[in-house]
Amino acid sequence: MGCCGSTQKERDWKPLEQRRCTDIPWLLLFILFNIGMLCICGFAIATGAATRLVSGYDSYGNTCGQKNAQIPGIEHSGLDHSNRKYVFFLDPCKIDIAKRKIKSVALCVSKCPKVQLDTYEDLTKFATVNGSALCTYDVQPEAYSSNPNKDVKCPKLPVFPSASLPVFHRCMPVDISCFATFAKAFITFVSDNSVLHRVIAGVMMAKEIIMGLCLLALVLSLILMVVIRYISVLLVWILTAVVVIGSVGGCGILWWLYVDQGKALNATMPAHDLEIAHDNQQALLIYAIGATIFTVLLLLLMFFMRKRVALTIALFHVAGKVFTHLPLLALQPFWTFLTLMLFWVYWISVLLCLGTAGSPVKNNRTGLVEFKMDGPLQYMVWYHAVGLIWVSEFILACQQMTIAGAVVTYYFTRDKSQLPFTPIVSSVLRLMRFHLGTVAKGAFIITLVEIPRLILTYIHSQLKGKENACARCMLKACICCLWCLEKCLSYLNMNAYTATAINSTNFCTSARDALFILAENALRVAAINSVGDFVLFLGKILIVSCTAFAGVLSLNYQREYSVWVLPLIIVCVFAFLVAHCFLSVFEIVVDVLFLCFAIDTKQNDGSPGREYYMDKSLMEFVENSRKATEKYSKAEGDSREMKSMTGGTLA
Repeated sequence: MGCCGSTQKERDWKPLEQRRCTDIPWLLLFILFNIGMLCICGFAIATGAATRLVSGYDSYGNTCGQKNAQIPGIEHSGLDHSNRKYVFFLDPCKIDIAKRKIKSVALCVSKCPKVQLDTYEDLTKFATVNGSALCTYDVQPEAYSSNPNKDVKCPKLPVFPSASLPVFHRCMPVDISCFATFAKAFITFVSDNSVLHRVIAGVMMAKEIIMGLCLLALVLSLILMVVIRYISVLLVWILTAVVVIGSVGGCGILWWLYVDQGKALNATMPAHDLEIAHDNQQALLIYAIGATIFTVLLLLLMFFMRKRVALTIALFHVAGKVFTHLPLLALQPFWTFLTLMLFWVYWISVLLCLGTAGSPVKNNRTGLVEFKMDGPLQYMVWYHAVGLIWVSEFILACQQMTIAGAVVTYYFTRDKSQLPFTPIVSSVLRLMRFHLGTVAKGAFIITLVEIPRLILTYIHSQLKGKENACARCMLKACICCLWCLEKCLSYLNMNAYTATAINSTNFCTSARDALFILAENALRVAAINSVGDFVLFLGKILIVSCTAFAGVLSLNYQREYSVWVLPLIIVCVFAFLVAHCFLSVFEIVVDVLFLCFAIDTKQNDGSPGREYYMDKSLMEFVENSRKATEKYSKAEGDSREMKSMTGGTLA
């Protein structure tokens, strides 16, 4: 299982000719790891943690809604709470913010209060009528008013009504006094801060426009995908021209709007409206300056990259055809997102269960019962945290392998009519049957880099303001290096998955072969990753710019709206995320196509018996490159011959 041998023999690529299971030990390791995670979940359920999480428990170790066993040394434990299904806190405002726990005494009650209880007589009446005692178990309802320890053993008055639907069987008041104080302070701050007040008001008043602009971003992303399919040959130049015109035109319009807003300030208007217009003018000035700087940088980048687009255009053209034959590729991010959501819900549920797992321990300071895990069991949370990263990366890697397998099948099938009915489904089945171990190994490598980076990031956040400048710079440098390493490994992993899909080799062998292929085509790789990614980035910027431009026009000419800086930022972020979701799949397809193209040109030369697999557009690129090379070689030969003749004459 070594990653690299001492010598590298020539790889005989045989696309799709044979299939075998790869990285079986890593698949077994991944299965064992997930069995460990399931054991953690089973431990939480077996020890009653899941029941305590869902049903709730009181401060004496009793689970609500069931009959409990006696806990030695714990008073009021072992009670029968079969009819008491809800948790009630005597003082829900007593919160430990650091540990994120409610420090109040918790009781199991049969019913949550639905009306406000202001006096102890109200508590007694509520217990008599509803059969739900809200004071501790050793105090009878008729003694609520006369008990000398009623301030400690009874709830803090007034008792606010609970929500109609208890959250996890907890009686959570809909209006808590301590929260009211916080809300009052926040409202006071908002009312005193006129700018913040206008920003929030702008968001609330412009919510319909925000939703409309988000829908516009989704439509523009779909339109761009259609454009990529049908005019991919001209896509680079059209997109470049549109971005140039849009950027320059956008700058001009922003400056014009800034001047127009300045003229509006001279008109007679109320002081409040004048202040709003002034804020809008300042926002337009910031946008105009930022757009101008961005446009200048964009034009410089496009000028220096203008000669490295031939192969990118050819690959984009083929990628458009891939989406025609494999339309389900566009849905891959949706299925991946859904799978991640399901796993994250499971992970969070188990984590919450672990928070209530362990043995009951009496806190000597408060006298209340807490559940704690001692010994090796306390490290289950760390094991569970590693599982979050590894399994999440595994799911993302499965998406990459699925896309790579489908695109490889398309590329190396000479007769496209012989493609499987659903290449995506075939790729998923091939992944599940042969290559889960390879995906698990690649995900684990990324996990090994992510864990120390996250630990360093956490340490940096905890020591912020305490460490010296040297330590701060070293931590940031380490975090940046690990981030760069993670991105490089992710790119190499993607190509390793492609090599595995082509030749059915183990991860390390595939990574080595892909690395050699990429090294042999270093200049092409640089062009694809710079120009291709840059063009896709331009597509994202185009969608964001069009959405932002529509937002500026919509919000600027609705004078009744307040400051619209925050609504516009929300819309732009959403537009970028939507565009990234669609175009990231296209980016993976282009990377897979390039590696297939490099292997195709390495193994074949177009002669009989060694015909290319590539599309006609790629063949045209190869022929043009060959003619240019022959022309250059001929010119070099003529130059050498002329120099030789001149040198001989002079001699």
